[in-house]
Amino acid sequence: MLTRAMQPAGAADAFDFATLRATEFARLDAAGIAYLDYAASALYGASQARAHGEQLALGIFGNPHSEHLASRNSAVAQAAARAATLAFFDADPDLYDVCFTANATAAIKLVAESYPFSLRRGLILSADNHNSVNGMREFARRAQAPVNVLPLDAQLRLEHASANLHASIDRQGGSLFAFPQQSNFSGVLHDLSLIKEAQALGCDVLVDAAAAGPSGALSLREHAADFVVCSFYKLFGLPTGVGALIAKRSALSRLRRPWFSGGTVEFVSVAHGRHSLKPGHEGFEDGTPNFLDLAAIESGFAFLARMPRSCLRAHIQSHVQHFLGTAATLRHRNGTPLVRLYGPADMAQRGGIVAFNVLQDDGSVLPYEHVEQLAREHGVAIRGGCFCNPGAAEKAFGLDAVGVERCFDKLEGSFSMEALRNCAARAVTVGALRLSVGAPTTREDIERALALMAACGVD
Repeated sequence: MLTRAMQPAGAADAFDFATLRATEFARLDAAGIAYLDYAASALYGASQARAHGEQLALGIFGNPHSEHLASRNSAVAQAAARAATLAFFDADPDLYDVCFTANATAAIKLVAESYPFSLRRGLILSADNHNSVNGMREFARRAQAPVNVLPLDAQLRLEHASANLHASIDRQGGSLFAFPQQSNFSGVLHDLSLIKEAQALGCDVLVDAAAAGPSGALSLREHAADFVVCSFYKLFGLPTGVGALIAKRSALSRLRRPWFSGGTVEFVSVAHGRHSLKPGHEGFEDGTPNFLDLAAIESGFAFLARMPRSCLRAHIQSHVQHFLGTAATLRHRNGTPLVRLYGPADMAQRGGIVAFNVLQDDGSVLPYEHVEQLAREHGVAIRGGCFCNPGAAEKAFGLDAVGVERCFDKLEGSFSMEALRNCAARAVTVGALRLSVGAPTTREDIERALALMAACGVD
């Protein structure tokens, strides 16, 4: 029987999250939805939507590639968004620049397509990466550059991270090293000291900060990564069509763009086949920027600033800790565990994401699709699948030990999770469920998720 526990006292008590929920996210309770998919997208506050609506209704914004007043209004909004982004990541504006993109994926591609990969300068990836980072390997391979992957341990942390990083660099020399601040699969917070360590060995470092969300405390003064990528909707929900590459100005100058476009050039000559890119971020922002959505970024960061970062982090950790602790105790009537958790069992270096599966009473995994459907019917918003993170999934499910490569060959062009299960063996785990929490999350939301799992275990 699941019972509701009182939220433990702590740093979260210094901010009134209950009032925030009631005033900014009342629509969740009105709709009866326990939204637990913040790793996929944060939710915007009602005041954010009102502020942006008023901004659009009262303001006049034009294409910023002109000099009239409407154009200058957009340019001012973009400058404010750039300054707010640098401030959030504690980046020195003399050392860092911000390139606005469509999303974090586009920011990653901006680096990958322009990075000077070669036989002597390769790519090092962690096995725990979103596919948008994994895709960088195709640019490296096209340049015949070496590619190496750092493995994960049983808790889905980087295994002997420092030693394996050194070994990779010893084999292939200075490289681009890319890893996430927080795993979008397991919630593991990776060791940011690897940034300085890799740089001391001649590497550039790209940190994917997208999954860390608004509580991620990445200070670029303390952990001076060469490149950081993010999507603003994962920070504060609105706007959805804008991401950013935060880059050291020195690192940006070393990139070599494979093309040019409108907005990026000082001049282009058709007759003489020449062009010259603009310096800094202007040389990397293709075409007309999403200037209306960019105008919402400053107010988004202002909304976040209402919540002290330490309070938000404590709030998120409290809910994750309660979920982990309670889920681990759930049992079938025959005494077998009801839930299999992936990643660390405690909160040490763990963020607001949990991956898990519901088990049947014989210990086999209940296909995540069944639980996902039941959750949808009961108004619980969780996500199912591998979350675009095949490396962490392969380690969590043991797929690297069951010979699934032959299935990839067989299923190419007709792949599905069910087909993979049938090909590999019905007992093989393919896919999981993911719960992720944010500022609006309440204990009631977590209890509804736990009750859902308990209902799956009713014989």
